[in-house]
Amino acid sequence: MTLTRSISIKLPMNVYDTIGAIAVEKRRKKTDILKEALELYLEEWHEYKIAVKRLNDVGDEVLSEEEFLQELREDLNWKV
Repeated sequence: MTLTRSISIKLPMNVYDTIGAIAVEKRRKKTDILKEALELYLEEWHEYKIAVKRLNDVGDEVLSEEEFLQELREDLNWKV
């Protein structure tokens, strides 16, 4: 069983209305829309933090687009 906690927030009317419109469109509760949005945001934040850490790591090689595509072709055995 997953433990949950409640949180109360105040939103600008335009944000509240948008959440309501999405809930109607998806036939889901506003709470579900907010949970999904927060989960997506937190996933993106986690990925962002990893990217910043790698960007600041002088030992982590940074490839140009062409170098990346060449390595990808080699890894996948693509013939170009």
